Amino acid sequence: MTPIDTAPLPTARRALLVLAVVLMMLATTGWTVVRHQKGPRTALAAELAHWREAAAAGGRLPPADAAPARIAAFFHSLTPREGSRLAVRYPHVVGNLNGAPVTLRYLANRAALASALAREEERVAGNGLTADGRREAARRVHRFSSLMGEDRQILAFDPSGQGRVAEVFGDLDGAERVSVVVPGVDTNVLTFQRTARRYSAPVGMARALHAAERRAAPSVRSAVVAWADYTSPAGVGMDSATGRLAELGAVRLTAFTEALPGRSRVALFCHSYGSVVCGVAARHLPARVVDVTVAGSPGMRADDVAGLGTTARIWAARDADDWIEDVPHLAVGDLGHGEDPVAPEFGARVVSAVRAVGHTGYFEPGTDSLGNFAAIGVGAYSAVHCADGGASCRKGAFGAESGERA
Repeated sequence: MTPIDTAPLPTARRALLVLAVVLMMLATTGWTVVRHQKGPRTALAAELAHWREAAAAGGRLPPADAAPARIAAFFHSLTPREGSRLAVRYPHVVGNLNGAPVTLRYLANRAALASALAREEERVAGNGLTADGRREAARRVHRFSSLMGEDRQILAFDPSGQGRVAEVFGDLDGAERVSVVVPGVDTNVLTFQRTARRYSAPVGMARALHAAERRAAPSVRSAVVAWADYTSPAGVGMDSATGRLAELGAVRLTAFTEALPGRSRVALFCHSYGSVVCGVAARHLPARVVDVTVAGSPGMRADDVAGLGTTARIWAARDADDWIEDVPHLAVGDLGHGEDPVAPEFGARVVSAVRAVGHTGYFEPGTDSLGNFAAIGVGAYSAVHCADGGASCRKGAFGAESGERA
């Protein structure tokens, strides 16, 4: 790894460097835009309208944007049959409703997936698609069918646009420790899971982390969420160089962590642009989020750990072969994401990423990075391997919640 130059750059030079990077991205990738589905309003939007009408008509339904505690209290007042009836009648709403019981969200999202699958099958069978459109519809049929597997626990699902989804591994209701994987660019419903390079996709990342956590601490009740429930940048273009999508994603991530059931302690594992989302969200996260780990980060939109405004421990990992090292860690206006989280002056706890080859290898079984993530996720901080080979990253990491002592 090349030495990090810590000398400050003059403002004009920083601006020119960022401009050069932007021009390079425009020349190679073009302007990146968030693609939205055309035509009639989405199923979620349609159901939300009916939900609001029912609530305004004097029904018992709370506003869909009510605080998670109010949503939880409402569902607690229902009988199991009433709750199930709502999940089937408003699957897109209930399936994405923070505060609704986890089991009802699973039920609702199965219904929403079945509806989305039927629509895509009709599109494939029809004559109104181009060859490319038919191929994409066929891919969506395959993905939706897979997500409807009996063992899948889908916590969020919205097929509109490029699609958003979140999946749970383990018992979320009974977990003492919950880990949330926040992925980066090019994450959508089609890339949520991959057969080739499986550990570069959210499902593979979360599954590997859950298995590693169970090995690291069999007695700890843990669950892992593959959280692809935000609109990520499409490719390495303008959207990935700015914070607009990160800000929108941070709002969703904060609401999600606030609504998690029980009193579990939460750790975020944020990869690539996902670390930008976590950095923007940091100061708004609930106190139950005790650890935030970034891997292959382009920056967290902060100059240092103090600038994140959170009491959570901040951990960082980067493989020596990760191309993200060559991205300028600068910020001029809204361009760039700030200081490098593995730089000493940032102040994060830098952990070993040995054997994590490249930018997408951090969750590969057998890597130091995955072992470290698992130890952080279950609170076994004494098992964390620091990047410097010593114990510097573990200093001060032991609290009453960990059950360990330095």
